[in-house]
Amino acid sequence: MGVTSRRRTAAIALIAVAALGASAACNKKDDNTGSNNQPVELIVDVFGEFGYKDLYTKYMTDHPNIKITERGTGQGLGDYNTKLNQWLAAGAGAGDVVSVEEGTLIETKDNADAFENLLDYGAGSLQGNFLDWKWKQGMTSDGKLLGLGTDVGSLGMCYRTDKFKAAGLPTDRVAVADKWKTWDDFIALGNQFKAKDKKTAWVDSATNVYNTILMQTAGNSSGYTYEDNSNNLVLDKNADVKAAWDKTVQIIQAGLSGKFPSFSDQWNAAFKNAGFATIACPAWMLGVIKNNAGDAAADKWDVTTAPGGTGNWGGSFLAVPSQGKHKKEAAELAKFLTSPDSQFEVFKKVNNLPSSPLVYDKPEFQAFKNDYFNDAPVGQIFGAGAKALKPVYLGAKNQAIRTAVEDALRSIEDGKRTPDAAWQDALKNGAAAAK
Repeated sequence: MGVTSRRRTAAIALIAVAALGASAACNKKDDNTGSNNQPVELIVDVFGEFGYKDLYTKYMTDHPNIKITERGTGQGLGDYNTKLNQWLAAGAGAGDVVSVEEGTLIETKDNADAFENLLDYGAGSLQGNFLDWKWKQGMTSDGKLLGLGTDVGSLGMCYRTDKFKAAGLPTDRVAVADKWKTWDDFIALGNQFKAKDKKTAWVDSATNVYNTILMQTAGNSSGYTYEDNSNNLVLDKNADVKAAWDKTVQIIQAGLSGKFPSFSDQWNAAFKNAGFATIACPAWMLGVIKNNAGDAAADKWDVTTAPGGTGNWGGSFLAVPSQGKHKKEAAELAKFLTSPDSQFEVFKKVNNLPSSPLVYDKPEFQAFKNDYFNDAPVGQIFGAGAKALKPVYLGAKNQAIRTAVEDALRSIEDGKRTPDAAWQDALKNGAAAAK
């Protein structure tokens, strides 16, 4: 592209951004629209599966002037974050309520002026509804509440009972958990499976196992991953990262990975085609499995405790961008969607584990079983250690560094790099991503 073309492209981009900025200014001017029961349309932006459909229906029934539209259901986190960042940079385009995953929460805090302080909308009275650390995660250092917690990612492991049975492995969830108390046990069981089943991968991908091990290890040790609590890069110094990497490399070298990148078309198809026998299962993953595998796989999946014990991977927040037209109404909807009762309804729908401790002791929560997963007692499995979950600090550049590390692991899976060379790639590209 020539210099003139580049200048023309830049000029067009500036005009577009200016137009979007003007739109955002109009949005602010119209901020009072929707009062006095005038019609209001609220857009909620999500990724993955948040399970809000029935809650939207209830809310709209109770608020006849409100119409709710959800965007992004099922899309991967990376694509979602790219869009959200573009909307925030442009000053227009974002939903009235947006989901923010824990790994990008620090970036949200760095851009705090783009979001409403939910304390200004009466959210302060709700603090007791949330795990203390979850509430604090949503706060900025100067006391603004940018996000209300939706869920936390208590860890488990999901597996195909039909594949286990055909390979001569136990299918009972207690017996399975006993077989893989450690990750070395998990690899050994995978080797047994591989000897009997030549077509089905033991795990979906190395990266999902890697993140599970990393969050378990860091939660019980350093308390952070690629950046320390002061956002200093420690990718090359944090032993927790290298330990998770080394164990994942063992899984790859044993030929146990299906090499299906998470949320890719191949990954989605592999659920339907029974392309792998196990997948690391933070609580939110159960909804993803059901959505992708479909009704035909009901009762073929089960869930039990993860090798290596519990930990926290994932969990999100709802925030209200300041560019929206209906910020008051959006804040009220965010409070409703994150109430203890709503969190429990979501748990029953898609298994996202509530971030409200008020839910965990409910008899109906403890007794709740997931019929799709062979009536697994998911309330007990995921709720057992929920109150004791230890948060892991994810720094300002976490997502970019994580992508660099995961890309390096995939290069080993694909046979393009040796483990040593890939690790050097992870260090080099991770450092570049941290700048």
